[in-house]
Amino acid sequence: MSTKVLISGASIAGPALAHWLGRYGFDVTVVELAPAPRDGGQAVDFRGRTHLGVLERMGVLDELRPLGTGGSPMTFLAADGRRLLHLPAEFAGGELEVPRGEVARLLYRHSRARAEYVFGDSITALEETPSGVRVAFRHAAPREFDLVIGADGLHSNVRRLAFGPERRYVRHLGYYAATWELPNDLGLPPGAVGLNVPGRLMSVGADHRDPRRAGAFCLFASPVLRYDRHDRAQQKALVRNAFTGLGWRVPYLLETLDAAPEPYFDSISRADVPTWSSGRTALIGDAACGATIGGMGTGTAVVAAYVLAGELARARGDHRAAFGRYEALLRGYAQGCQKGGDRTGPFLAPRTATGLRFRNALLNRRWALEKMLELGKQVSSVELPDYEAQLSGRSGAGG
Repeated sequence: MSTKVLISGASIAGPALAHWLGRYGFDVTVVELAPAPRDGGQAVDFRGRTHLGVLERMGVLDELRPLGTGGSPMTFLAADGRRLLHLPAEFAGGELEVPRGEVARLLYRHSRARAEYVFGDSITALEETPSGVRVAFRHAAPREFDLVIGADGLHSNVRRLAFGPERRYVRHLGYYAATWELPNDLGLPPGAVGLNVPGRLMSVGADHRDPRRAGAFCLFASPVLRYDRHDRAQQKALVRNAFTGLGWRVPYLLETLDAAPEPYFDSISRADVPTWSSGRTALIGDAACGATIGGMGTGTAVVAAYVLAGELARARGDHRAAFGRYEALLRGYAQGCQKGGDRTGPFLAPRTATGLRFRNALLNRRWALEKMLELGKQVSSVELPDYEAQLSGRSGAGG
């Protein structure tokens, strides 16, 4: 009988893991709170031989390349309109930048033939039994699985149920960020141009796929704010309060925020979980070792899915050995990538005028840009086992 695995979350890590587990013969179910595969979101990037190598092994790299944005140049302006800094497309976009929704849809298409997807539902309780994990759902009847994997992001429901409350594992890094879509009434080109003052950044640029649409992004320094993560009106008010009084296109962009149906708003935070597994439950992606922005989370999630599935297949039912090897191989790598998230807020919106001047003076030098790009490639690289070669000749890896 195949090992029955429940994955919570159908963004990036979940479908990537479902793809590999299904390929190895596991019986996979993916549950997702959203009513359908999620669309939209900021562009995500892949960089270095490890990210691209795993995508190639999955058979999706050639399909992702035509969806690439070509990268997103960023221009920072002072309050008087002077250009402070211009970052080329490859700085933020890596070697391949793709809209998040496109990546999620592609991974869903590649995994759905070998996995059951349940949309519009979520896990409400986990009870480990001698033979597996009994799972209660918000809507569906309870079911028992051999293993449960939390691929449900920084605010992981599985982590909360199996490991403890979020406050134990998620640390605020001093900033908040928001994104939303709007009509491109300004005739903007792709990329991003934004007003940058101490502690705040408000930027906008055309959608790479549809020049009639644009995307706004803002970031501001703040201590922890108390708000309802599901109350969009409250979140919009927090953004308005943070940017009231600024000039340039900020008043117009705040007006478009009022009409935005599905804005994204969250703290810039990081998750640090002392161990990524507890009994028959394990965490992957941002749930285990994530950062809201700048921590190479998408590339790390794809790599982690490859390793976790490979170790489970190699272990032939010994989940303890598989979970241990998965974490031993990837913890240092994931934490190295995650450190980029610690620097995102201070980099994009230094809190002081002195900090802004220093960043601009440094990165207006080409050698400094090239050094940072090279460091990014090094951090995102790790040697990975060739699981399919190791498993060659074996059948029923999930049994």
